[in-house]
Amino acid sequence: MSYCSRTVFRCFKALERFGDRVTGAAGPFFVGLAVLLIGAGTVCFFEVISPTLACKPLTLPLCVLIAANLHAHYYYVCTVPPGFVEDPPREGGGGLLWARKRGNGNGGGRGRVLTGGRGGGGGVRWSEEVRVTRAEVTRCGKCGQAKPERTHHCRICNRCVLKYDHHCPVSALSFVLLSGFELGINQCVGLHNERHFVMFMAYLVLSTFCLSVLGYQELFNALGVSYTPWPHTVPEIMYIMIYILSGVLCLAVGIMLAYHLYGIGNGETSVEGQDHEVYRKRAKARGEEFVNSYDLGKWKNLQLFFNIGEHGYPLYTLILPLRIDPYTDGRSWARRAGYERHHGVRSGEELTDDDGDGDDEA
Repeated sequence: MSYCSRTVFRCFKALERFGDRVTGAAGPFFVGLAVLLIGAGTVCFFEVISPTLACKPLTLPLCVLIAANLHAHYYYVCTVPPGFVEDPPREGGGGLLWARKRGNGNGGGRGRVLTGGRGGGGGVRWSEEVRVTRAEVTRCGKCGQAKPERTHHCRICNRCVLKYDHHCPVSALSFVLLSGFELGINQCVGLHNERHFVMFMAYLVLSTFCLSVLGYQELFNALGVSYTPWPHTVPEIMYIMIYILSGVLCLAVGIMLAYHLYGIGNGETSVEGQDHEVYRKRAKARGEEFVNSYDLGKWKNLQLFFNIGEHGYPLYTLILPLRIDPYTDGRSWARRAGYERHHGVRSGEELTDDDGDGDDEA
């Protein structure tokens, strides 16, 4: 019986690794597919729907702004590296695509910069309201890199990623028929591009919602229900397919967006959310309570993630397609007052990237 269970486990692990290789190799294809679909949706909206909008001086600029955010954040999440442990800490960029911090960038003079990585810098900030401490560092059992807390080894990239959330093809296999856009990123989501990933999903949901709500009359025209001639350059069949896809994506990506925002509000990534469920069960079995030391409360967690507020960037960075730095360099983290680490997790119980990778001896 034990031999059979080990054999089955090895088969599933082999299938999983094969799936990793396939989805990793297919990444560029999905990027091309996503670009094609996003472009087609944009053309359909502005060629078919925008002429029917009321109060165009107000509504048309808003639609252009939504489209600009959709395209820009997709470009960012595909091109901005997620942050690897061997990379030097990044400094904020300049130019038209970068937002400027409030005040002098260090909390208006009431805080100080706390450096947490090699060579200093990295944009980590500290203030009277947020207590940032250096992350504990361990050694990765797969690549041998020294990795700070919240860093995980990606099996597809074969590198350790700071604040690793997921590698898009792996996380989206269950949504492949519903949400092809999720597969169109072709890299990890981590410290430096996670915000763009969430913003892309938010504007994808908003844009598909607008297309679905504002374009239903044109759908009837394309289907021939209203017996109105089709005067647009976009073929009817193309518009019908894009409209149906928009409705499906609005629902599917909306669910995924809600899931990610829920995790952000709890101060955890997708991987950490799974780990914390294990920690809660272990702590409960001992009569203890698990406390996530990264959880500063939903509002503060959201502020830190989007890096907005008094000590971060202005609120307009949520509606303008600009790049900003995360609040940390990935080598220091904000924690709840009175906590140096998670409560309810004993030393040696922390889950690692090696857990579950070996043969199951049970």
